[in-house]
Amino acid sequence: SPSTASVFWSSGTGCSVRVFVLGGDGFCGWPIALHLSARGDDVTIVDNLSRRRVDRELAVGSLTPITPLNERLTAWREVSGHEIRHANIDLAQDYDGFVDLLRAERPDAVVHLAEQRSVPYSMGSTPRRRYTFENNLNATHNVLVALVDSGVDAHLVHMGSTGIYGYESIGYQLPEGYVEAEFQSKKTEILHPANPLSIYHLTKAQDQLALAFFSKHEGLRTTDLVQGAVWGTQTDQTARDKRLINRFDYDDVYGTVLNRFIVQAALGHPLTVYGRGEQTRAFIHISDVVRCVTIALDNPAVRGERMRVFNQIAESRRVIDLARLVANVWPGVTISNLDNPRQEPAANDLDLSNESLRALGLTPKLIADGVLAEIRDIAAPYAHRANRTKIDPPSPAQSAGGHQGNEVLSVLASIKKKIGP
Repeated sequence: SPSTASVFWSSGTGCSVRVFVLGGDGFCGWPIALHLSARGDDVTIVDNLSRRRVDRELAVGSLTPITPLNERLTAWREVSGHEIRHANIDLAQDYDGFVDLLRAERPDAVVHLAEQRSVPYSMGSTPRRRYTFENNLNATHNVLVALVDSGVDAHLVHMGSTGIYGYESIGYQLPEGYVEAEFQSKKTEILHPANPLSIYHLTKAQDQLALAFFSKHEGLRTTDLVQGAVWGTQTDQTARDKRLINRFDYDDVYGTVLNRFIVQAALGHPLTVYGRGEQTRAFIHISDVVRCVTIALDNPAVRGERMRVFNQIAESRRVIDLARLVANVWPGVTISNLDNPRQEPAANDLDLSNESLRALGLTPKLIADGVLAEIRDIAAPYAHRANRTKIDPPSPAQSAGGHQGNEVLSVLASIKKKIGP
Protein backbone atom coordinates (compact mmCIF):
# COMPACT_ATOMS: atom_id res chain seq x y z
CA SER A 1 0.00 0.00 0.00
CA PRO A 2 1.22 3.55 -0.65
CA SER A 3 2.96 5.45 2.08
CA THR A 4 1.40 8.69 3.26
CA ALA A 5 4.64 10.10 4.64
CA SER A 6 5.16 13.76 3.75
CA VAL A 7 8.42 13.35 1.83
CA PHE A 8 9.40 15.91 -0.78
CA TRP A 9 12.41 16.08 -3.06
CA SER A 10 13.97 19.03 -4.83
CA SER A 11 12.96 18.88 -8.49
CA GLY A 12 15.03 19.87 -11.49
CA THR A 13 13.46 23.33 -11.31
CA GLY A 14 14.48 23.88 -7.72
CA CYS A 15 10.91 23.39 -6.49
CA SER A 16 9.47 20.61 -4.34
CA VAL A 17 7.20 18.53 -6.54
CA ARG A 18 5.12 15.47 -5.78
CA VAL A 19 3.89 13.63 -8.87
CA PHE A 20 1.49 10.78 -9.51
CA VAL A 21 2.23 8.80 -12.69
CA LEU A 22 -0.96 6.96 -13.62
CA GLY A 23 -0.05 3.93 -15.72
CA GLY A 24 3.54 4.17 -14.50
CA ASP A 25 4.35 0.50 -15.19
CA GLY A 26 3.67 0.91 -18.92
CA PHE A 27 5.80 1.63 -21.96
CA CYS A 28 5.70 5.43 -21.60
CA GLY A 29 4.84 5.65 -17.91
CA TRP A 30 7.86 3.70 -16.62
CA PRO A 31 10.61 5.91 -18.12
CA ILE A 32 8.62 9.02 -17.18
CA ALA A 33 8.45 7.87 -13.55
CA LEU A 34 12.18 7.09 -13.46
CA HIS A 35 13.17 10.43 -15.00
CA LEU A 36 11.06 12.43 -12.57
CA SER A 37 12.39 10.46 -9.62
CA ALA A 38 16.00 10.84 -10.82
CA ARG A 39 15.70 14.61 -10.87
CA GLY A 40 14.37 14.63 -7.31
CA ASP A 41 10.59 14.58 -7.61
CA ASP A 42 8.60 12.47 -5.16
CA VAL A 43 6.92 9.92 -7.45
CA THR A 44 4.05 7.52 -6.88
CA ILE A 45 3.05 5.08 -9.61
CA VAL A 46 -0.68 4.32 -9.73
CA ASP A 47 -1.12 1.19 -11.86
CA ASN A 48 -3.29 -1.92 -11.64
CA LEU A 49 -0.82 -3.88 -13.84
CA SER A 50 -3.45 -4.49 -16.52
CA ARG A 51 -0.92 -4.27 -19.37
CA ARG A 52 0.90 -7.31 -17.98
CA ARG A 53 -2.39 -9.21 -17.90
CA VAL A 54 -2.95 -8.35 -21.57
CA ASP A 55 0.42 -9.95 -22.37
CA ARG A 56 -0.91 -13.20 -20.96
CA GLU A 57 -4.23 -12.77 -22.77
CA LEU A 58 -2.48 -12.29 -26.13
CA ALA A 59 0.16 -14.97 -25.46
CA VAL A 60 2.95 -12.60 -26.46
CA GLY A 61 5.16 -10.45 -24.28
CA SER A 62 7.74 -7.74 -24.58
CA LEU A 63 10.76 -8.49 -26.75
CA THR A 64 12.85 -7.15 -23.89
CA PRO A 65 12.69 -9.08 -20.58
CA ILE A 66 10.82 -6.74 -18.28
CA THR A 67 10.89 -7.64 -14.59
CA PRO A 68 7.92 -7.54 -12.16
CA LEU A 69 7.16 -4.04 -10.90
CA ASN A 70 8.33 -4.74 -7.35
CA GLU A 71 11.71 -5.86 -8.72
CA ARG A 72 11.87 -2.78 -10.92
CA LEU A 73 11.26 -0.52 -7.94
CA THR A 74 13.85 -2.35 -5.81
CA ALA A 75 16.40 -2.03 -8.60
CA TRP A 76 15.66 1.68 -8.93
CA ARG A 77 16.16 2.24 -5.21
CA GLU A 78 19.51 0.39 -5.35
CA VAL A 79 20.70 2.24 -8.45
CA SER A 80 19.49 5.75 -7.68
CA GLY A 81 18.94 5.97 -3.95
CA HIS A 82 15.42 7.23 -4.63
CA GLU A 83 12.15 5.59 -3.67
CA ILE A 84 9.18 5.28 -6.02
CA ARG A 85 5.99 4.08 -4.40
CA HIS A 86 3.26 2.01 -6.02
CA ALA A 87 -0.50 2.11 -5.46
CA ASN A 88 -2.37 -0.76 -7.13
CA ILE A 89 -5.64 1.00 -7.98
CA ASP A 90 -8.02 0.39 -10.88
CA LEU A 91 -8.79 3.98 -11.80
CA ALA A 92 -11.83 3.02 -13.87
CA GLN A 93 -13.45 1.13 -11.00
CA ASP A 94 -12.01 2.24 -7.65
CA TYR A 95 -12.94 5.91 -7.45
CA ASP A 96 -12.94 5.95 -3.64
CA GLY A 97 -9.47 4.43 -3.47
CA PHE A 98 -8.06 7.07 -5.79
CA VAL A 99 -9.72 10.05 -4.16
CA ASP A 100 -8.48 8.81 -0.77
CA LEU A 101 -4.95 8.61 -2.18
CA LEU A 102 -5.23 12.14 -3.54
CA ARG A 103 -6.36 13.47 -0.17
CA ALA A 104 -3.56 11.67 1.65
CA GLU A 105 -0.71 12.58 -0.72
CA ARG A 106 -1.91 15.86 -2.27
CA PRO A 107 0.28 15.73 -5.41
CA ASP A 108 1.36 18.84 -7.26
CA ALA A 109 0.93 17.13 -10.62
CA VAL A 110 -0.75 14.06 -12.11
CA VAL A 111 0.50 12.47 -15.35
CA HIS A 112 -2.33 10.37 -16.82
CA LEU A 113 -1.39 7.45 -19.07
CA ALA A 114 -3.66 4.85 -17.46
CA GLU A 115 -5.64 3.85 -20.55
CA GLN A 116 -5.81 0.88 -22.92
CA ARG A 117 -3.59 2.17 -25.76
CA SER A 118 -3.83 -0.31 -28.64
CA VAL A 119 -5.93 0.51 -31.70
CA PRO A 120 -6.30 -3.11 -32.86
CA TYR A 121 -7.19 -4.28 -29.35
CA SER A 122 -9.89 -1.61 -29.20
CA MET A 123 -11.36 -2.82 -32.50
CA GLY A 124 -11.19 -6.54 -31.84
CA SER A 125 -13.81 -8.61 -30.03
CA THR A 126 -16.85 -7.06 -28.42
CA PRO A 127 -15.41 -7.51 -24.89
CA ARG A 128 -12.20 -5.74 -25.94
CA ARG A 129 -14.11 -2.88 -27.53
CA ARG A 130 -16.30 -2.45 -24.47
CA TYR A 131 -13.32 -2.70 -22.12
CA THR A 132 -11.39 -0.01 -24.01
CA PHE A 133 -14.32 2.39 -24.11
CA GLU A 134 -15.44 1.89 -20.52
CA ASN A 135 -11.95 1.67 -19.02
CA ASN A 136 -10.53 4.73 -20.76
CA LEU A 137 -13.50 7.03 -20.30
CA ASN A 138 -14.24 5.94 -16.74
CA ALA A 139 -10.59 6.30 -15.72
CA THR A 140 -10.29 9.82 -17.14
CA HIS A 141 -13.62 10.92 -15.70
CA ASN A 142 -12.79 9.48 -12.29
CA VAL A 143 -9.43 11.28 -12.26
CA LEU A 144 -11.07 14.60 -13.13
CA VAL A 145 -13.88 14.25 -10.62
CA ALA A 146 -11.49 13.09 -7.91
CA LEU A 147 -9.34 16.19 -8.38
CA VAL A 148 -12.40 18.37 -7.92
CA ASP A 149 -13.79 16.30 -5.03
CA SER A 150 -10.49 16.20 -3.13
CA GLY A 151 -9.73 19.89 -3.57
CA VAL A 152 -6.21 19.02 -4.74
CA ASP A 153 -4.90 21.73 -7.07
CA ALA A 154 -2.74 19.41 -9.20
CA HIS A 155 -1.76 20.09 -12.79
CA LEU A 156 -3.16 17.21 -14.88
CA VAL A 157 -1.03 16.22 -17.88
CA HIS A 158 -2.94 13.79 -20.11
CA MET A 159 -1.44 11.66 -22.86
CA GLY A 160 -3.55 12.03 -25.98
CA SER A 161 -3.14 10.79 -29.56
CA THR A 162 -2.70 12.37 -32.98
CA GLY A 163 -5.24 9.79 -34.16
CA ILE A 164 -8.03 12.05 -32.93
CA TYR A 165 -7.41 14.19 -36.03
CA GLY A 166 -7.90 11.26 -38.40
CA TYR A 167 -5.73 10.28 -41.37
CA GLU A 168 -7.23 11.97 -44.39
CA SER A 169 -5.28 14.49 -46.45
CA ILE A 170 -6.77 17.84 -45.49
CA GLY A 171 -4.39 20.28 -47.17
CA TYR A 172 -3.35 22.33 -44.14
CA GLN A 173 -1.16 22.07 -41.07
CA LEU A 174 -3.04 20.71 -38.08
CA PRO A 175 -2.96 23.27 -35.26
CA GLU A 176 -2.40 22.58 -31.60
CA GLY A 177 -5.94 21.99 -30.43
CA TYR A 178 -7.82 25.13 -31.35
CA VAL A 179 -9.03 26.63 -34.62
CA GLU A 180 -10.93 29.78 -35.48
CA ALA A 181 -14.43 29.04 -36.77
CA GLU A 182 -16.90 31.38 -38.42
CA PHE A 183 -20.65 30.82 -38.70
CA GLN A 184 -23.20 33.40 -39.78
CA SER A 185 -20.52 36.12 -39.64
CA LYS A 186 -19.66 35.23 -36.05
CA LYS A 187 -16.14 34.09 -35.18
CA THR A 188 -15.07 31.93 -32.29
CA GLU A 189 -12.33 29.49 -31.34
CA ILE A 190 -13.20 25.81 -31.01
CA LEU A 191 -11.31 22.57 -30.63
CA HIS A 192 -10.29 21.20 -34.00
CA PRO A 193 -13.01 18.75 -35.10
CA ALA A 194 -12.16 15.17 -34.20
CA ASN A 195 -12.19 12.42 -36.81
CA PRO A 196 -11.33 9.23 -34.89
CA LEU A 197 -10.89 5.97 -36.75
CA SER A 198 -11.04 3.55 -33.83
CA ILE A 199 -12.60 3.06 -30.42
CA TYR A 200 -9.24 3.94 -28.88
CA HIS A 201 -9.04 7.25 -30.76
CA LEU A 202 -12.68 7.92 -29.95
CA THR A 203 -11.87 7.68 -26.24
CA LYS A 204 -8.95 10.08 -26.67
CA ALA A 205 -11.19 12.59 -28.45
CA GLN A 206 -13.74 12.35 -25.64
CA ASP A 207 -10.97 12.65 -23.06
CA GLN A 208 -10.00 15.94 -24.66
CA LEU A 209 -13.56 17.24 -24.40
CA ALA A 210 -13.68 16.17 -20.76
CA LEU A 211 -10.44 17.99 -19.96
CA ALA A 212 -11.72 21.12 -21.69
CA PHE A 213 -14.98 20.95 -19.74
CA PHE A 214 -13.32 20.51 -16.34
CA SER A 215 -10.85 23.30 -17.08
CA LYS A 216 -13.63 25.70 -18.02
CA HIS A 217 -16.28 24.80 -15.48
CA GLU A 218 -14.34 23.37 -12.52
CA GLY A 219 -11.13 25.39 -12.75
CA LEU A 220 -8.81 22.41 -13.19
CA ARG A 221 -5.37 22.97 -14.68
CA THR A 222 -5.00 20.60 -17.63
CA THR A 223 -2.66 19.92 -20.54
CA ASP A 224 -3.39 17.45 -23.34
CA LEU A 225 -0.26 16.09 -25.04
CA VAL A 226 -1.43 14.91 -28.47
CA GLN A 227 1.18 12.25 -29.16
CA GLY A 228 2.32 10.48 -32.30
CA ALA A 229 3.42 6.84 -32.52
CA VAL A 230 6.28 6.22 -30.11
CA TRP A 231 9.44 4.40 -31.17
CA GLY A 232 12.58 3.41 -29.29
CA THR A 233 13.02 1.55 -26.03
CA GLN A 234 15.59 2.93 -23.66
CA THR A 235 16.13 6.23 -21.89
CA ASP A 236 19.09 7.28 -19.77
CA GLN A 237 17.37 5.94 -16.66
CA THR A 238 16.00 2.63 -17.99
CA ALA A 239 19.49 1.82 -19.31
CA ARG A 240 21.13 2.07 -15.87
CA ASP A 241 20.37 -1.54 -14.91
CA LYS A 242 19.08 -4.54 -16.87
CA ARG A 243 16.22 -4.85 -14.35
CA LEU A 244 15.01 -1.38 -15.39
CA ILE A 245 14.78 -2.08 -19.12
CA ASN A 246 11.69 -0.73 -20.84
CA ARG A 247 9.24 -2.88 -22.77
CA PHE A 248 9.38 -3.34 -26.55
CA ASP A 249 6.14 -4.40 -28.26
CA TYR A 250 6.43 -5.87 -31.75
CA ASP A 251 3.29 -7.97 -32.20
CA ASP A 252 0.32 -7.25 -34.47
CA VAL A 253 -1.78 -5.85 -31.62
CA TYR A 254 0.57 -3.56 -29.66
CA GLY A 255 3.59 -3.17 -31.94
CA THR A 256 3.79 0.04 -33.97
CA VAL A 257 5.01 -0.04 -37.57
CA LEU A 258 8.59 1.05 -36.85
CA ASN A 259 9.02 -1.45 -34.01
CA ARG A 260 7.78 -4.21 -36.30
CA PHE A 261 10.24 -3.23 -39.02
CA ILE A 262 13.07 -3.13 -36.48
CA VAL A 263 12.33 -6.67 -35.25
CA GLN A 264 11.80 -7.98 -38.76
CA ALA A 265 15.21 -6.58 -39.76
CA ALA A 266 16.93 -8.20 -36.78
CA LEU A 267 15.36 -11.55 -37.71
CA GLY A 268 16.25 -11.26 -41.39
CA HIS A 269 12.56 -11.19 -42.23
CA PRO A 270 11.21 -9.07 -45.11
CA LEU A 271 9.78 -5.77 -43.97
CA THR A 272 6.02 -6.07 -44.43
CA VAL A 273 4.59 -2.91 -45.98
CA TYR A 274 0.83 -2.63 -46.47
CA GLY A 275 -0.10 -1.50 -49.97
CA ARG A 276 2.33 1.00 -51.46
CA GLY A 277 3.29 2.25 -48.02
CA GLU A 278 2.24 5.82 -48.77
CA GLN A 279 0.39 6.19 -45.48
CA THR A 280 1.91 9.02 -43.42
CA ARG A 281 2.11 8.92 -39.62
CA ALA A 282 3.65 11.08 -36.89
CA PHE A 283 6.46 9.72 -34.70
CA ILE A 284 8.38 10.56 -31.55
CA HIS A 285 11.17 8.79 -29.63
CA ILE A 286 10.48 7.52 -26.12
CA SER A 287 13.20 9.78 -24.68
CA ASP A 288 11.42 12.78 -26.19
CA VAL A 289 8.13 11.63 -24.68
CA VAL A 290 9.86 11.93 -21.31
CA ARG A 291 11.18 15.37 -22.22
CA CYS A 292 7.77 16.60 -23.36
CA VAL A 293 6.07 15.51 -20.16
CA THR A 294 8.84 17.17 -18.15
CA ILE A 295 8.46 20.38 -20.14
CA ALA A 296 4.70 20.38 -19.52
CA LEU A 297 5.23 19.84 -15.78
CA ASP A 298 7.90 22.55 -15.54
CA ASN A 299 5.63 25.01 -17.36
CA PRO A 300 2.29 24.20 -15.72
CA ALA A 301 -1.09 25.44 -16.78
CA VAL A 302 -2.50 28.12 -14.50
CA ARG A 303 -5.89 28.14 -12.83
CA GLY A 304 -8.51 29.77 -15.03
CA GLU A 305 -6.61 28.95 -18.24
CA ARG A 306 -8.38 26.85 -20.85
CA MET A 307 -7.06 23.35 -21.47
CA ARG A 308 -3.71 23.55 -23.19
CA VAL A 309 -3.01 21.33 -26.21
CA PHE A 310 0.53 20.51 -27.33
CA ASN A 311 1.14 18.33 -30.39
CA GLN A 312 3.79 15.92 -29.11
CA ILE A 313 5.57 14.80 -32.28
CA ALA A 314 9.04 14.94 -33.78
CA GLU A 315 8.40 14.20 -37.45
CA SER A 316 5.96 12.69 -39.94
CA ARG A 317 7.12 9.91 -42.26
CA ARG A 318 5.61 7.68 -44.93
CA VAL A 319 5.60 3.98 -44.12
CA ILE A 320 7.56 3.10 -47.27
CA ASP A 321 10.23 5.64 -46.35
CA LEU A 322 10.58 4.04 -42.93
CA ALA A 323 11.02 0.63 -44.54
CA ARG A 324 13.66 1.95 -46.93
CA LEU A 325 15.49 3.63 -44.06
CA VAL A 326 15.61 0.40 -42.05
CA ALA A 327 16.69 -1.60 -45.12
CA ASN A 328 19.49 0.88 -45.83
CA VAL A 329 21.00 0.70 -42.33
CA TRP A 330 20.71 -3.09 -41.90
CA PRO A 331 22.25 -4.91 -44.89
CA GLY A 332 20.40 -7.83 -46.44
CA VAL A 333 16.93 -6.67 -45.48
CA THR A 334 14.27 -6.76 -48.19
CA ILE A 335 10.86 -5.10 -48.44
CA SER A 336 7.65 -7.00 -49.16
CA ASN A 337 4.54 -5.10 -50.24
CA LEU A 338 1.38 -6.86 -49.10
CA ASP A 339 -2.27 -6.28 -49.82
CA ASN A 340 -3.50 -3.85 -47.22
CA PRO A 341 -5.78 -5.72 -44.78
CA ARG A 342 -7.24 -2.44 -43.51
CA GLN A 343 -9.72 0.10 -44.77
CA GLU A 344 -7.76 3.34 -45.04
CA PRO A 345 -6.61 5.84 -47.66
CA ALA A 346 -3.84 4.34 -49.77
CA ALA A 347 -1.91 7.58 -49.30
CA ASN A 348 -2.26 10.63 -47.09
CA ASP A 349 -0.45 13.78 -46.06
CA LEU A 350 0.04 14.62 -42.38
CA ASP A 351 1.41 17.93 -41.18
CA LEU A 352 1.10 18.89 -37.52
CA SER A 353 2.36 21.98 -35.74
CA ASN A 354 4.58 21.32 -32.72
CA GLU A 355 5.58 24.92 -32.11
CA SER A 356 4.64 25.02 -28.41
CA LEU A 357 6.99 22.29 -27.23
CA ARG A 358 9.78 23.48 -29.51
CA ALA A 359 9.38 27.00 -28.11
CA LEU A 360 9.73 25.54 -24.62
CA GLY A 361 12.99 23.79 -25.48
CA LEU A 362 12.24 20.50 -27.25
CA THR A 363 14.83 19.48 -29.84
CA PRO A 364 13.56 16.03 -30.85
CA LYS A 365 15.55 12.99 -31.86
CA LEU A 366 14.90 11.89 -35.43
CA ILE A 367 14.40 8.34 -36.66
CA ALA A 368 17.37 8.51 -39.04
CA ASP A 369 19.66 9.26 -36.09
CA GLY A 370 18.61 6.34 -33.92
CA VAL A 371 17.11 3.44 -35.83
CA LEU A 372 20.43 1.63 -36.39
CA ALA A 373 21.21 1.64 -32.68
CA GLU A 374 17.71 0.36 -31.93
CA ILE A 375 18.25 -2.68 -34.18
CA ARG A 376 21.83 -3.28 -33.02
CA ASP A 377 21.37 -2.72 -29.27
CA ILE A 378 17.80 -3.93 -28.64
CA ALA A 379 16.23 -5.98 -31.41
CA ALA A 380 19.25 -8.08 -32.40
CA PRO A 381 20.36 -9.07 -28.86
CA TYR A 382 16.81 -10.06 -27.90
CA ALA A 383 15.67 -11.45 -31.25
CA HIS A 384 15.72 -14.97 -29.79
CA ARG A 385 12.79 -13.94 -27.57
CA ALA A 386 10.54 -13.03 -30.50
CA ASN A 387 7.42 -15.08 -31.10
CA ARG A 388 7.78 -15.62 -34.85
CA THR A 389 4.08 -16.40 -35.21
CA LYS A 390 3.47 -12.72 -34.37
CA ILE A 391 5.92 -11.34 -36.92
CA ASP A 392 3.80 -11.59 -40.07
CA PRO A 393 0.75 -9.31 -40.15
CA PRO A 394 -2.55 -11.13 -39.67
CA SER A 395 -4.94 -11.80 -42.51
CA PRO A 396 -8.06 -9.63 -42.64
CA ALA A 397 -10.08 -12.48 -41.17
CA GLN A 398 -7.63 -12.88 -38.26
CA SER A 399 -6.94 -9.25 -37.70
CA ALA A 400 -10.21 -7.62 -36.62
CA GLY A 401 -8.30 -4.39 -36.54
CA GLY A 402 -4.67 -5.18 -37.26
CA HIS A 403 -2.64 -2.01 -37.67
CA GLN A 404 0.40 -0.31 -39.00
CA GLY A 405 1.60 2.73 -37.07
CA ASN A 406 -1.01 1.97 -34.38
CA GLU A 407 -3.70 3.31 -36.67
CA VAL A 408 -6.67 2.49 -38.92
CA LEU A 409 -8.54 -0.76 -38.96
CA SER A 410 -9.34 -3.72 -41.10
CA VAL A 411 -12.46 -4.41 -39.07
CA LEU A 412 -14.16 -1.46 -40.77
CA ALA A 413 -14.49 -3.59 -43.89
CA SER A 414 -16.72 -6.10 -42.13
CA ILE A 415 -18.73 -3.30 -40.52
CA LYS A 416 -19.32 -1.70 -43.91
CA LYS A 417 -20.64 -4.98 -45.27
CA LYS A 418 -23.14 -5.17 -42.42
CA ILE A 419 -24.46 -1.62 -42.61
CA GLY A 420 -24.09 -1.01 -46.35
CA PRO A 421 -22.72 2.09 -48.11
